[in-house]
Amino acid sequence: MKTWDVIVIGGGIIGLSLAVALRKRGASVLVVERGEPGREASHAAGGMLVESPLETPAVLRPLASASAQMYPEFAHELEVESGMKVDLRDAGTILLSPESELPAACHATRAKIAELEPALGNTELNAFYINERSVDPRGLTYAAIKTAKNRGVDFSSGDEVTAVEVADGRASGVTTVKTSFSATRIVNCAGAWSGGIGPVALPTRPVKGQMLCLAMPSRTLLKHVIRSPRAYLIPRSDGRLLVGATVEEAGFDKRVDPVTIENFHRAAIELVPKLAEAKILEAWTGLRPGTPDALPILGETRTPGYYIATGHFRDGILLAPVTAQVMADVVENKKPEYDLQAFSPSRFH
Repeated sequence: MKTWDVIVIGGGIIGLSLAVALRKRGASVLVVERGEPGREASHAAGGMLVESPLETPAVLRPLASASAQMYPEFAHELEVESGMKVDLRDAGTILLSPESELPAACHATRAKIAELEPALGNTELNAFYINERSVDPRGLTYAAIKTAKNRGVDFSSGDEVTAVEVADGRASGVTTVKTSFSATRIVNCAGAWSGGIGPVALPTRPVKGQMLCLAMPSRTLLKHVIRSPRAYLIPRSDGRLLVGATVEEAGFDKRVDPVTIENFHRAAIELVPKLAEAKILEAWTGLRPGTPDALPILGETRTPGYYIATGHFRDGILLAPVTAQVMADVVENKKPEYDLQAFSPSRFH
């Protein structure tokens, strides 16, 4: 029976990035995914690489900042190894807010905003510029899948893990709906589904987010990400524009609500009147992995050889590079560069 050094449960961007990092260090890796790799939260995400003090908890900022700085190299490596386009953009974000002063944001005059984004409509809100990047999560995830396969990572897709097996007091493999696999180190990266995998109980839960995608009348209509109280707009280089997103406690309900999508459509047109000419391409939902304290869970559990890397909530895309780095260190029993105590699985026990 074949065995692996590490089994990664979950084929989203967190699991894929970690699998690649471990494979680069010489480990044999199997990714076990309940559905199709990259088709859950990673596929549904917006891709804003938000690291500012406005929206990032203080204890998470060192990881968020480090991961944001890693992104150009991270994306470049995936593009080179996969031969696929990731679409990392660095035009920045225009934040529209009722606040008059915001930390880590530069106030912009109406004339400056009109210069940066001529298509943006009139608004009574204060405008700020934030120097941050965005990425296409779908392009990123597809490139990560191709890179992992090129590097020899094995996959078992459509195969849900039901339990982590334990022998002689430590992890020894996983049981799935189809079969079982053996490894001495298991990493749970199953996102919104991570809490249902024994033997360690995790208080993760799905947090629903709905999103709308438009085809801009021209690819250059918007250059910057636009964030406002009602919606955010994320332009892609191929002319798509994402409009989102909700934060809903709705369990595993992935239904799209037409009223919510219509509200997003109206908000987008109010922000950029030219979008009245835009074609609606699709609408979807995603299930983010939430935790009680809104922080990720990173580290080894009380079962030796069983590790957790989940609960990234809205920051899974942003935190993928740094999570891969620190968790590869943890799995190899090396001290990670960043203090992970605040994210330890033991904080819930």
